[in-house]
Amino acid sequence: MAGHSKWANIQHRKGRQDAARSKLFSKLAKEITVAAKMGDPDPDKNPRLRLAVKEAKSQSVPKDVIERAIKKAIGGDAENYDEIRYEGYGPAGVAVIVEAMTDNKNRTASNVRSIFGKNGGNLGETGSVGFMFDRKGEVTYPASAGDADTVMMAAIEAGAEDVESSEDGHIIYCADTDLNDVSNALEAELGESESTKLVWKPTTTTELDLDGMQKLMKLVDALEDDDDVQRVTTNFEASDEVMAQL
Repeated sequence: MAGHSKWANIQHRKGRQDAARSKLFSKLAKEITVAAKMGDPDPDKNPRLRLAVKEAKSQSVPKDVIERAIKKAIGGDAENYDEIRYEGYGPAGVAVIVEAMTDNKNRTASNVRSIFGKNGGNLGETGSVGFMFDRKGEVTYPASAGDADTVMMAAIEAGAEDVESSEDGHIIYCADTDLNDVSNALEAELGESESTKLVWKPTTTTELDLDGMQKLMKLVDALEDDDDVQRVTTNFEASDEVMAQL
């Protein structure tokens, strides 16, 4: 299994145990507000907003929080956020992409640089690691959605590019511009997805041992704890033995 898939599984398990769900809800609500402010406030007419709402629902964000985030954009009292991508290297040379939404670029840049420095990483220039990733649409389904062949056929019919199936479930990839159409087609065949979002999919990975994984998780946790950071992507690879020890 590829590293980014394993990381998703770690985050999924961690999320179930994490008491600080409000921070995640806040970030998902911010994405909804920004999407609604940039386009039509109707999810059916705004693909980005539809995906943001869908992802929020998959993370159990309450309906009233979602509606309040959209109304905030319609009311015109929403903050103006800039979307910024930071790139750098973590422990053992792992590539790291940090996506942020901020109303103060200087504050966010300073915080992100400090977090990298304190956790064995180095913040680089834009493009310094981006070439190691492809921008893709990602739709995930639980194992109960069907066996690998069933999901593969549904993905092909929907216009997807690739499927990774394991005992943990199915991860379906498509071109970033096709995500809305592919996810709709998949839902018609397989039902509601667990998650639908745009991701950075690694094209090359860096192998980590247990010590490297622990250091990387410390860096990612620190980055994700920053209020301006929306999501963090890495290109680590780790053996099943290392993952089991975590």
